Amino acid sequence: MRPRPPVKGRGVFSGTGLIVTCLAATLAALVFPLWSYRDQPEAAPNVLSAQTLQTSYGPLSALDQDFLTKVRLAGLWELPAGRQAQSKGTTPAVRTAGRHLVEGHRFLDERVRDVAERLHLELPNEPNEQQKQWLDRLDGAQGAGYDREFANILRLAHGKVFSVVAQVRASTRNSLVRELADDANTTVLDHIKVLEATGYVDFDAVARDLAGGSAPPAADAGTVAPPPSPSPYYTLPPPAYSPPPD
Repeated sequence: MRPRPPVKGRGVFSGTGLIVTCLAATLAALVFPLWSYRDQPEAAPNVLSAQTLQTSYGPLSALDQDFLTKVRLAGLWELPAGRQAQSKGTTPAVRTAGRHLVEGHRFLDERVRDVAERLHLELPNEPNEQQKQWLDRLDGAQGAGYDREFANILRLAHGKVFSVVAQVRASTRNSLVRELADDANTTVLDHIKVLEATGYVDFDAVARDLAGGSAPPAADAGTVAPPPSPSPYYTLPPPAYSPPPD
């Protein structure tokens, strides 16, 4: 008895069979990623939250912690740089800028140490290597060359910090950090203005350095603009935060 030939349109490779096979493959493709994802590490939001410290003043993010460190580091090198400018600066405008740096960072340093203590956060006690190099450059400069180095190095440093302050102020959920960012914004902007008022800031060089993230080049004696007249004697802006009386 001869075997019966297959009936046309039946079997696994029939039209219906192909549809069922495709549906099964599609379902497997959808289910497999869900199944495999369960065994993967936690997603990015949870990873980020692991870097956040919970405090009674609100969450302290990694960016908040970095901001506190940067404020402390700024005081550790800009305070001595400001004191030096008060004695080595050859123009009233440079000496005025030095005075603003001293008074502004003395205030901010007290504030950031108080905030860090209340948040149980450790802060550095000496400038970083880049900041030490900047101080060395200022130590070795004299006369008008010192004025140029001081104005351009400090203007670049404040420009970098200014953008960090804005980012922290816009995103922080910690009330102590928010208050400190208000003070830092006022102080840093004041320092930017008095440094620019010296007339020695090379804005083209500062823009290039900020875009490239490099250290400021040695000041070029041929690109100095004359200091504005009359020499600025700005008063310090009032702090945004006033500590409660004892």
